[in-house]
Amino acid sequence: MSKEFSGIVKAWEFTVKKATAKKKAKKNIIFATMSVAHVDDDLDTPGEVYYAEKILNNGDIYTGQWSDNCPNGHGKYLWSDGCMYVGDWVKGKTMGKGKFSWPSGATYEGKFKNGYMDGEGIYTGCSNDTYRGSWVINMKHGKGTRDYVNGDHYEGDWRRGQPDGQGRYQWINGNQYIGQWRNGKMNGNGTMIWANGNRYDGSWEDGFPKGNGTFRWGDGSFYVGIWSKDSREQSGTYYPSSSQTGTFDWDPQDVYSIDLLGCQISPGERISVYPSQKMVSWPCEGEFLQKLPIAKTPRANKRNSVDGRLSNGDGYSWGSETDAGSNSVCSEKQRESSEGMRSFSTDDLDNSRGFTPHCIKIQPNKKPGTTISKGHKNYELMLNLQLGIRHSVGKPAPATSLDLRATAFDTKEKIWTKFPTEGSKHTPPHQSAEFKWKDYCPTLRKLFKVDPADYMISICGNDALRELSSPGKSGSFFYLTNDDKYMIKTLKKAEVKVLLGMLPAYYNHVRTFENTLVTKFFGLHCVKLTGPAQKKVRFVIMGNLFCTENAIHRRFDLKGSSHGRVTEKPESQIDSTTTLKDLDLNFIFRLQKVWFQEFCRQVDRDCDFLEQERIMDYSLLVGVHFREVSGSGEPVTTEMRSSGVRTPTANADQSGDGLTPRLSRADMDLLFDPSGWASIRLGINMPAKAELTMRRSDFESQLVGEPTGQYYDVILFFGIIDILQNYDISKKLEHAYKAFQYDPTSISAVDPKQYSKRFRDFILKVFAEDT
Repeated sequence: MSKEFSGIVKAWEFTVKKATAKKKAKKNIIFATMSVAHVDDDLDTPGEVYYAEKILNNGDIYTGQWSDNCPNGHGKYLWSDGCMYVGDWVKGKTMGKGKFSWPSGATYEGKFKNGYMDGEGIYTGCSNDTYRGSWVINMKHGKGTRDYVNGDHYEGDWRRGQPDGQGRYQWINGNQYIGQWRNGKMNGNGTMIWANGNRYDGSWEDGFPKGNGTFRWGDGSFYVGIWSKDSREQSGTYYPSSSQTGTFDWDPQDVYSIDLLGCQISPGERISVYPSQKMVSWPCEGEFLQKLPIAKTPRANKRNSVDGRLSNGDGYSWGSETDAGSNSVCSEKQRESSEGMRSFSTDDLDNSRGFTPHCIKIQPNKKPGTTISKGHKNYELMLNLQLGIRHSVGKPAPATSLDLRATAFDTKEKIWTKFPTEGSKHTPPHQSAEFKWKDYCPTLRKLFKVDPADYMISICGNDALRELSSPGKSGSFFYLTNDDKYMIKTLKKAEVKVLLGMLPAYYNHVRTFENTLVTKFFGLHCVKLTGPAQKKVRFVIMGNLFCTENAIHRRFDLKGSSHGRVTEKPESQIDSTTTLKDLDLNFIFRLQKVWFQEFCRQVDRDCDFLEQERIMDYSLLVGVHFREVSGSGEPVTTEMRSSGVRTPTANADQSGDGLTPRLSRADMDLLFDPSGWASIRLGINMPAKAELTMRRSDFESQLVGEPTGQYYDVILFFGIIDILQNYDISKKLEHAYKAFQYDPTSISAVDPKQYSKRFRDFILKVFAEDT
């Protein structure tokens, strides 16, 4: 056969194959070809990028670079309702630089990530309301400026879509506020300057002056006092200028009723629909769908899935391996994929490299502690504590400023309240033995804005306290309120002295840095029992770091030292109440960029404070809640969800489309439930990714394991605890003794400066930026 004839035959066979494949493709594909750059456009060669023009059945149009059955590269998408996106695409998602425009004339131009406005970008509303700055998952978050349609202007920090942090707001009438913000309101220390030259410098709360502040007039006169919208709490002194004569008729309440009327914050223009909600399902996302078996499950109704798709009206969901039925091929593929995920630790990092595999098994959650009921050895002590707190919190107290004098921290004050059994003029009768009670610095509760009624109900209500076993070596008793809000710990006399000595500095530190991670103390009390021994029991009341509706699946106490920092328990015995230590840690926690930056700053501030107070032996307590846990008790990795592998889960996404979208559940929840942002603070309810690590068999020389690339969506709770141990003579002797036997850098008892550095270095390896 001649070469020429052979070439003709091959060309004919290729044409037949193209026609056959084209006919099959048209039965399933959701596109119709409009005008094409290539005749064989519908025949996708894997990985090949080419120009295409597509019309969807719903009337949408896409033109641009195309590969693997979805937009890849630069392209333009026009929705039938008039919305349009022009920019970069990656696997069917807007990713990179682009511009999105709405039919109203509004536009966003900037960075996109997984379909979301994420990164630096400019939003210009239809009424010319403009924001320039940083975005995170469709929310204004980071540094940014906004020009409002009414002429107002704000520049500064943003968080969760609202001014939050340090910023300046200028009204069109010439008034301006420079200071701190929270949730879109003036909150903290700030200065309001009116166009007429008057100004207020001081504290703000929820958009109004509250606390210490000074109001100044242009002529030099000023008023200094404690400010409040409640005239009964308002107090201060007026100082006239040297040039002023005659009487001055002015009421501080005029600031609220008159001066601030022209200082309302503009709500601004709202975004009607987010670009991520306009994204569609491309065939490249559905390829795995066609290979998996489906099991029909009842659904109450249709609902929109997270990325804008509509779930199947028949209510199909993806089942486990046992749901496969007769489709053994698909079942086997699914099983291989699932097993591949589960066997990651042994397949990809084998023991020949010296790594120790770690299995994660979640035990059923249980409520910690034993209820202190009648007959318990500490029952009367609990009654004494509740009686004393009810007395201290319930008695009326004069209005005080948060700017306390030195006398507020006087440790020599000896005011005891006697609680006789029959009662007295100030105390009620009770069934416990007679005792005496002392309350130290009650202003701590005011600092943290604790509601007295809620505080009393939590500690002194009808529900008894729960006693916890001590997780440390201190020998202290721990009690937990029934609503889990407060932790009560017994202290040694030396610890009380440390707390009282550091109280002024602690008070100022907490007041200055609202995101501080150090333990929040709400009260320090002492009960003196009657009898020959005159025994004193000292209590400190703290906030419970793990007061949350989310189950805490793992908790870690991290110091950055290795000696004795391991829990000798097999995985099967580790539950939600087990406190694991440094050498048990098998994760790196990855936070979003803005949160990670704030975390680093706050760790530095808190460690500086503790170092100055000569405190050591503190630790970072971390609680981990896995967003998805399979029915067999294993956390579900992000890879398993993005690949479509599903197992029955305890708290799985019920979108009904069978495949969880590629963004993490944490990101999705924040996007579609913006109110969830309000519950997030540094160390509280923080969405993150936990990357599994593998530790070498010589693990004592490796505090942080090697990252594996296997991720879990988690919610984190963390804070710095045990801050009442200073570097006294006993700790110096402990350090000297242990340094003879062990590596001096591996033991806990070291100089505060060395401890602080080691702690920071370790924590900033355990926490990292999510890139």
